[in-house]
Amino acid sequence: MTGAPQRFTTGQWMTGAFSMGVGLFLLARLTLIPGADLGATARWSFVLFWLGSTGGALARLFGPTFDKLARLGRDLSLAYAAAQLVHLAIVARVLYKSPRPPSELLFFGTAVFLTYLLAVVSLTNLSARLNPKVWRIMRTVGVEYIALAFLIDFAKYPFDGGFFKTLYYLPFLVLAIAAPALRLAAFVKRSIDKRRTLVGSPT
Repeated sequence: MTGAPQRFTTGQWMTGAFSMGVGLFLLARLTLIPGADLGATARWSFVLFWLGSTGGALARLFGPTFDKLARLGRDLSLAYAAAQLVHLAIVARVLYKSPRPPSELLFFGTAVFLTYLLAVVSLTNLSARLNPKVWRIMRTVGVEYIALAFLIDFAKYPFDGGFFKTLYYLPFLVLAIAAPALRLAAFVKRSIDKRRTLVGSPT
């Protein structure tokens, strides 16, 4: 075959991400380690969320090397929403067996609501009908809230379970801290570049 390789469709990204989540769930269950299925599916969806929400910032900060990742932002973000369904199914099962809901349910539930609100708006192309400024604010608030939820979840118990538990949590905690910092740095760079363009443009 000649020419550029065919790009995966959004549906294929979502189906693949969901299937991978199911596969990780099954593998984790085979380990017989309590909570392994929750951990594995959460981290898989986080990786997709991180790539989808940070690719644009990486491209602006570090150049064309990350352009392809930036262009995949929507597909990766929707793949995250699909993968997260597997994790949420496990969480629902745990909550069903729990005698009382955890105190942080509202906080994390809001992150879930924002995940699927953004996904529905993106999938239905409602974003094209919204005022661009409104959609940008809506997306920024949603992404940063979801990122905060991941950060708080990963920061709960990283250093109180011994070396191997720390090793398990630390890379994801570092990524969770780095993501908003990268997005902020990209915002500052974009503002500076825009100001330089305006200053340098003829009057």
